[in-house]
Amino acid sequence: MRSIETQILRALASSEKSLWELLNTSHYLLADLIKALNNLYNEGLIGTDGHKIFLTENGKARVSSKKLELTSEVCRRCNGRAIEVTGKFNELLEDYRRIVKDRPKPVLNYFQGYMGEYDVVARVSLMNYYGDLADQDFILIGDDDLLSVALSLTEAVNRVVVLDIDTRIGEFINKVNRDYGFSIEFIRYDVADPLPKQLIGKFDVFSSEPLETLSGLKAFIVRGVSCLKDNGVGYFGLTTAEASLKKWISIERMLTRMGCVITDIIRNFSHYDMKYETINYESFVQKIMFPVDENPGIAWYKSALFRFEVLGKPKPTVDPERKIKIRFFDPDEDVTYPSGM
Repeated sequence: MRSIETQILRALASSEKSLWELLNTSHYLLADLIKALNNLYNEGLIGTDGHKIFLTENGKARVSSKKLELTSEVCRRCNGRAIEVTGKFNELLEDYRRIVKDRPKPVLNYFQGYMGEYDVVARVSLMNYYGDLADQDFILIGDDDLLSVALSLTEAVNRVVVLDIDTRIGEFINKVNRDYGFSIEFIRYDVADPLPKQLIGKFDVFSSEPLETLSGLKAFIVRGVSCLKDNGVGYFGLTTAEASLKKWISIERMLTRMGCVITDIIRNFSHYDMKYETINYESFVQKIMFPVDENPGIAWYKSALFRFEVLGKPKPTVDPERKIKIRFFDPDEDVTYPSGM
């Protein structure tokens, strides 16, 4: 907790900031960040004018001016993603934005929310960079991001299959298929259920943005690995805002046991809005002990993008034909879930 508090004090030493600006640069569990802010406020080290958070005189005395001389920034061109959306992918981005603007609204029952359109196309561009795009068979487990549409717009992929529990997504995909001549396959599927036998070991690439309970993470990823052919490739997102490092190491160990090698972890690759017409995932501000303005539009909630390769034949840690018990909500770490207030 002390290291989080130190980072907050350093961030505020350069200038006062809103809560959302602090969240935008945080790499810590959101629950821990909220505790740290409350501790600093109670100790009189930070204050607020109702809009911005600032250091008090006691807070300023805690920060070393020498350490403030050292500053670091991510690449501004790619925003730290290590890939840019250029050329044909720029045209694809415009088409993708037009197609998905009427997508189904997120619903809390499925803990839905979707990443920014640019981030979806950047993932496709990264897949292309690694040779994971052209002539490949894709399995997507959950697709409220509509990655299937971006993949189909490339006209380079061989097959795209979407597994999702939400029939509204299936209806939307079927409409897009009719309107644009795509052939995205949709199968209504609950990741807790056994995999359909015809999908096991049939795909080159798996992609998902899984639930971030430990059981949810493991279920989504083990199902994806079960669908891969020998030497297949996987992509998935994982946050630090609501997935502790204990979860990270558990997932990394599971991947290793399944014969998977992590080739890339790109921090803050995908950005999410957290307030929709149908759901407000930012009601956690009620846990903060001082007044906080509404978010002016900062996409502070971000996930790291994992890429892994299977060495030879996949070795799923759970039989793909077995049911998995999934915990939907983690009260200790899922701070944005409204019912957890």
